[in-house]
Amino acid sequence: MLPLLPGLVVAGFYAAVLALLTLVLAMRVTWLRRRYRVSLGSGGHEDLVRAIRAHGNATEYIPLGLLLLTINALAGSPPLALELAGALLFLGRFAHAYGLSQSSTRSLGRFWGTAGTWASYLVMAGMLLVAVYTRG
Repeated sequence: MLPLLPGLVVAGFYAAVLALLTLVLAMRVTWLRRRYRVSLGSGGHEDLVRAIRAHGNATEYIPLGLLLLTINALAGSPPLALELAGALLFLGRFAHAYGLSQSSTRSLGRFWGTAGTWASYLVMAGMLLVAVYTRG
């Protein structure tokens, strides 16, 4: 079996940890639905609304982040740059989920989570544009 490209090792790691984060968020929704005996929607329970949105928000942002990370890896972007972008994406999504799970109003977790996620998108989009125009 051939070894993976170094960049794909990085992308694979972040795909795995972000999948685990998404799974934890989904399990939290399921646990709260069972606790409140709600099969659809939130039943008016604020903590369930926040759990649903934390999971939904993760599933909205993580796929594009992983796509950008993987294409950058395939394009030969430096593994250290991929590590930094992947870490920024993970920390951003974690902070956002934590902040949203704690409060439906403004929070530092939501602010820094959004900022970190968007910064990772900008970094990865920039790296990919550089790769496309310099190596493509």
